[in-house]
Amino acid sequence: QVQLLESGGGLVQAGGSLRVSCSASGTIFSINSMGWHRQAPGKQRERVAFILTGGATNYVESVKGRFTISRDNAKNTVYLQMNSLQPEDTGIYYCYLAALGRIYWGQGTQVTVSS
Repeated sequence: QVQLLESGGGLVQAGGSLRVSCSASGTIFSINSMGWHRQAPGKQRERVAFILTGGATNYVESVKGRFTISRDNAKNTVYLQMNSLQPEDTGIYYCYLAALGRIYWGQGTQVTVSS
């Protein structure tokens, strides 16, 4: 009954910015965290950032200082502001929501950063 809808992906030049959004719908109880993973072809899926319902955040080292995760709990929406994008940031970004011991995934949104 939980659906995650992502938006905001696209193609940008290196050094540019992009903001991806993920909105959760359906009947959701006790959201523990929301966040983003990313995956490029042939590479390991990587947790990029997450935010707890209480507001604490965490980032993979490679994006610290460039990415900012935020959320609007009233709207069950999480955002990832990505600045100073680099080609290595290219990949499919998957939103997730963790609640009651389960993880729900979005369909993914493509982020492509050109050199």
